[in-house]
Amino acid sequence: MKTVYVVSDSQLEEIRRNQRQLELDNLEASRKKLEETYQSRVKIIEEREHELQEELKSLAPTEKKAGLSAKKPEKFDVKT
Repeated sequence: MKTVYVVSDSQLEEIRRNQRQLELDNLEASRKKLEETYQSRVKIIEEREHELQEELKSLAPTEKKAGLSAKKPEKFDVKT
């Protein structure tokens, strides 16, 4: 058995207005949380990018030295 409620037009309008306001409040809260999460992730990514750039700077001279030692020796013809 279903329950039926009888409300006036003004009460129905108030219920709809309250529902819309609640939905709007929820959307605003969701957007705020999403923006905060986004900003947090951007900060983490920027920090990691900076760390990697610093590591690359510190590794650059070592790689050049390693590159020189990894060169194949030149071959010379020996005449006898």
